Amino acid sequence: MTQILDGATLVAADSFLSADAAGEAPITTPVAADLAADVDLKVVLEAELGGDAVTAEADTAGEAIPAPTAGFAAFGLRPEILEGLEAIGFQEPSPIQKAAIPELLLGRDLVGQAQTGTGKTAAFGLPLLQRLDPGQRTPQVLVLTPTRELALQVAEAFSSYAARLRDVKVLAIYGGADFREQIQQLRRGVQIVVGTPGRVMDHMRQGTLDLSGLRSLVLDEADEMLRMGFIDDVEWVLEQLPAQRQVVLFSATMPTEIRRISHKYLNEPAEITIRTKGADGRRIRQRYLSVNGPQKLEALERVLESERRDGVIIFARTKAVTLTVAESLEAHGYEVAVLNGDVPQAQRERTIERLRDGRVDVLVATDVAARGLDVDRIALVINYDIPFDSEAYVHRIGRTGRAGRHGDAILFLTPRERRFLGGLERAVGQPIEPMEIPSNASINQNRLDRLRERLTGALDTPPCGDEERALLAEILQRVAQERQLSADDLALAALQLSLGGKPLLLQGEERWLAPRAGGRERDRDGGGERDRGRRPGPERQDAPPEPHMERFRIEVGWRDRVKPGNIVGAIANEAGLTGRAIGRIRIFDSHSTVDLPKGMPDDVFQDLRRLRVMNRELQISRLPV
Repeated sequence: MTQILDGATLVAADSFLSADAAGEAPITTPVAADLAADVDLKVVLEAELGGDAVTAEADTAGEAIPAPTAGFAAFGLRPEILEGLEAIGFQEPSPIQKAAIPELLLGRDLVGQAQTGTGKTAAFGLPLLQRLDPGQRTPQVLVLTPTRELALQVAEAFSSYAARLRDVKVLAIYGGADFREQIQQLRRGVQIVVGTPGRVMDHMRQGTLDLSGLRSLVLDEADEMLRMGFIDDVEWVLEQLPAQRQVVLFSATMPTEIRRISHKYLNEPAEITIRTKGADGRRIRQRYLSVNGPQKLEALERVLESERRDGVIIFARTKAVTLTVAESLEAHGYEVAVLNGDVPQAQRERTIERLRDGRVDVLVATDVAARGLDVDRIALVINYDIPFDSEAYVHRIGRTGRAGRHGDAILFLTPRERRFLGGLERAVGQPIEPMEIPSNASINQNRLDRLRERLTGALDTPPCGDEERALLAEILQRVAQERQLSADDLALAALQLSLGGKPLLLQGEERWLAPRAGGRERDRDGGGERDRGRRPGPERQDAPPEPHMERFRIEVGWRDRVKPGNIVGAIANEAGLTGRAIGRIRIFDSHSTVDLPKGMPDDVFQDLRRLRVMNRELQISRLPV
């Protein structure tokens, strides 16, 4: 069964319809009829007859169709689930929810291809909750996610959907959290477990996670698990599960390896693809600016001054860069927090909560740490460092413009990186507009506008009570009498005081903002995917690393039974990189070589030297070019 939804039309094979071998007419279910009326559904039945595909469009014109049930009630969900959805403001199902929920309610396996932010968590969460048996105290649903942040997000979503369901327990299990506490919660009984592959495997091997009664497994963001080197772990988990279980796989893309997994472990799955309409994709305004590496930090500060939004995420390539950027912005008065591989899990959770409730305005993060972030108030994403692959770029900008909202994304490009721009534009299906680094005049005008807004806001909603206002008025009166000042003089002094001793206007040098004459024009043909084969053939064995990469030797090889995925997963997590940012890997008998981005900070290099893969230290060292 395949469904392809572009926001207006859904094409489905054997979806909502059934026909037996005798050739009876297809029967349309009430849910399908309601959805058809709601989204102008086109339902198609495809059957293999003598090798030929026969297509017949369902005819409901002569049938009396009852008035459609609105919203999520059309799926026949429990009243308690509907009450939970109403409490969190869910009213109308998204396209992927309309397509997936009926299939999963039938107990079918499902493969869904959809970008982040399309509502896929509710698409699998609601039907799995509907089919849950609260009386069974062992896990019935297992969701595998690539990162702990996404595990927490999915677990929180399940808890909100099930808020009105009695005796339904949800548990997130992931590395970095107390193992014993997780064991205690599992023993007390949970029906839904959301976890990362490594920690789930640990509990299964220890016998603390009993999956004998499992009904459904969800692989969320399967392509990201593949890129991070976890796909072998995922297959190990799949092979331990009961033979009779429902498997749901969601992925933003469908690489060959993910397609192989779906064919091997899923039983005649329904297939759903959500195609974002052009207008939906343009909810995120995307721009780029060209800047030389040494001036990136100053350019970032100017952009934040000019483009200040309610919440901002800045993506950097390494942990060291996140700290440098955060320290600089803190010195300029921003409320900043950092998320990278060195931040303990408990602190990560507090940081995300502070970002969510407005105590932090700017988050500086690496890709690995920020995976799964879903914070409504994020209105601007800044790619301080360009990602090494287009899928990471799509994921980054997807942190804004969530669930129908609008957002902005800005990409910093050095002259050498401009050749990658065309590939990113093809990935998002729209041009990325050029922008100029904000000038002094632009920044000064924004400062004046913000000061005026703050003053107006203070007049409209006084920040203090009557008693405090009386005390402030007394201070003003006393100072005016002592210094013989007018009301205007007092108001000016108060405004200067609000600036915190900082100058109102920016007066610095700005000649560097102008692009150099004779600069190269934008290369529309550049930016294709790099060849990063895991084990290059003989004709490529002596090929040097790419210009932006360095080659390293690590002391682990075939004799240690290491696989490329082990190396990718370990280095990506430690260095704060995506899997696709890691270049060629060649594995020899007693050692391996790996290409990594240039400019690795010394502290990251030292951490990698001590990192263990297959119980052996990497002892990483640079190789001469």
